[in-house]
Amino acid sequence: MKCKLKIKGLDCANCAAELERAIQKIDEIENANISFMTERMELEYGEQDKEEIIKKVKKVIKREEPDVTIEEI
Repeated sequence: MKCKLKIKGLDCANCAAELERAIQKIDEIENANISFMTERMELEYGEQDKEEIIKKVKKVIKREEPDVTIEEI
């Protein structure tokens, strides 16, 4: 399944790449792609509940980049 999110508050492309790598370490995430220029994040995951996936992603974001926020598109 796929999910697209708006991501706000990233300071640089390197921060986006580091955050992308951290999110990809979540077991349920098959692929994560963050575009710094368009402020978009696309997640691919299995049959898990989307709300649970987003909750785990928010937890990683809070730890790695506390000023970053996400919202569903």
